[in-house]
Amino acid sequence: MKNLSVILPARNEAASLRTLLPELVAILPNAEIIIVNDGSDDETLAVCAAFPVRVASHPYPKGNGAAVKSGARAANGDVLIFMDADGQHKPEDIPALLEKFAEGYDMVVGARQSGSHAGAHRAVANDLFSRFATWMIQQPVEDLTSGFRVVKANKFRKFLYLLPNGFSYPTTITMSFFRAGFSVVYLPINTPRRATGKSHISPVRDGVRFLLIIIKIGTLFSPLKLFLPISAGFFMTGVGYYLYTYFSFGRFTNMSALLFISSILTFLVGIVSEQISALHYKNIDLADHEGK
Repeated sequence: MKNLSVILPARNEAASLRTLLPELVAILPNAEIIIVNDGSDDETLAVCAAFPVRVASHPYPKGNGAAVKSGARAANGDVLIFMDADGQHKPEDIPALLEKFAEGYDMVVGARQSGSHAGAHRAVANDLFSRFATWMIQQPVEDLTSGFRVVKANKFRKFLYLLPNGFSYPTTITMSFFRAGFSVVYLPINTPRRATGKSHISPVRDGVRFLLIIIKIGTLFSPLKLFLPISAGFFMTGVGYYLYTYFSFGRFTNMSALLFISSILTFLVGIVSEQISALHYKNIDLADHEGK
């Protein structure tokens, strides 16, 4: 196996790091371990100082995605392992992920099984997103939002500019890999609920964020698959309303015209979005070709 870099975004995770770091060092004694301190105000730095790890610090909290990007930039390894610092991802699962990765995949993702999510609402939301993503790409997506993954560093860094600073980075990187034609596989894992600390996820704020994730999935990977059904919905509604007004009042109404126009405009937006989406991956393909 090539050089490994383990990246753990951490914000006020001192309590869980006290348990996690010795386990991680024991399982991967030769790996580069990078803790990205995302503006913590607890003892995170002091805990890290007691172990053979590197620390990259943000002067203030920037978000989980920003920490992931900082870790990827700082890493020296050819293979990156991303995992949460809150203790929900178990170091003992890493050898299985690496074994699967060695089969030739570009990214291996730990897919959380039933009972592994911190709350039924999050499990349902993740299942809906994963089903939607599966339909979009016509490939099985078992866990769209899992942050536990092994990935080739050079390919991961190609998409750093696309990754958001918030918690939706797993969604973006997963869809980017599928869109670029890189190989992705899922490996079942079980994650215990965190025993210490508290989650930084807000139900209201992140409920809106999860809704936006659905839109991002569509516009990032295949915009026409998102916009075409909406356009068809406007068109069929327009036809239905036109038939109703024609047989009821014998005329074509402004509402029918508005629905038809909305259908055309939505379709055109989908076409333009499809072209813009393709431009993101044009440079990726050129970089791969030049690197060969």
